[in-house]
Amino acid sequence: MPAIDFSLYLITDRTQTKGRPLGAVVRDALSGGVRAVQLREKDLNGREMFRLATELRGITHEYGARLIINDRPDIALAAEADGVHLGSTSLPVSAVRRILGPEHLIGYSAHAVLEARQAEADGADFVTFGPVYRTPSKAAYGPPLGLEQLAEAANRLTIPVFALGGVKNTSIAELLTSGAAGIALISAIIASDDPQAAAANLLKALEQHAIHP
Repeated sequence: MPAIDFSLYLITDRTQTKGRPLGAVVRDALSGGVRAVQLREKDLNGREMFRLATELRGITHEYGARLIINDRPDIALAAEADGVHLGSTSLPVSAVRRILGPEHLIGYSAHAVLEARQAEADGADFVTFGPVYRTPSKAAYGPPLGLEQLAEAANRLTIPVFALGGVKNTSIAELLTSGAAGIALISAIIASDDPQAAAANLLKALEQHAIHP
């Protein structure tokens, strides 16, 4: 299993780039220190998703960063990405593991502690857990889970748990104190006027508040 060697997990949403090409925004984020990107553009068909995945694979390679493809192990393999990110409506984690083998990462979006534990049991390498805070992009998943449930998930799993949903620079200290291995986010970087600076500031806060054994 590849190591989870990142603390900031950037998720894409090209509708939030303010008209800028997604590749350019991702490049700026990588310049700011991001080392893991999830390509998550659910409205694209397979051909469009593959084209975008191939573009981002080239950019992430330049920076030695990981590229994870949302929900599509076939595209992850075709684009030579580092892994895939799954959810409750995806193929089961165990089935995707058989497709990808042990050398690819599998992330899972969990919205409850039991769901996160099941993802780990099925072979996921890490989970995103949320929404921790209230955020419009995750309103469909119900009320925010809060820090207490985040702490429970982090305590009961042995794989990394990334806090997701409404994450901002000012919330990083309490998220890490609650046991999160890192953060996953979209708008704080993708919608920023300066994605490079936004990424650098988030990473600085992550390092400043990191819990070292």
